[in-house]
Amino acid sequence: MAYLIDTDILIYSMKGNPVVHDNFQLHMKDIKAISVISYGELIFGAKKSKESTKNMAAVRRLSEIFPIVEITKNIIEIFGELKAKLVKSGTVLDEMDLLIAASAINMNYTLVTNNEKHFSRLKELEMENWSK
Repeated sequence: MAYLIDTDILIYSMKGNPVVHDNFQLHMKDIKAISVISYGELIFGAKKSKESTKNMAAVRRLSEIFPIVEITKNIIEIFGELKAKLVKSGTVLDEMDLLIAASAINMNYTLVTNNEKHFSRLKELEMENWSK
């Protein structure tokens, strides 16, 4: 399997959540990556924190462990298609989250997130929650 790890799961991991830790161990041999969007969200969180230097070191370490998925033309095309579908149905989804979802769909990766309710609006998206 191949997984795109969402920001919330990365934060739980960095905070030592035992369930998330066990799931990372369980999926040790599987392909895992993070979106450049999640990387940016982690940098923002680290920079605004009281322990900025320590937290930035942890974020940089994550970027050494996991490949960072850049936003491509294909991802933007999927993003536009998904957003149009959502708007037509009267549903809203944060654009950063929509870019993360489009990245997972483009690569045929399963999105690992605790935000199942939020992402469940996208029928095209495969999801798992490693925090339960």
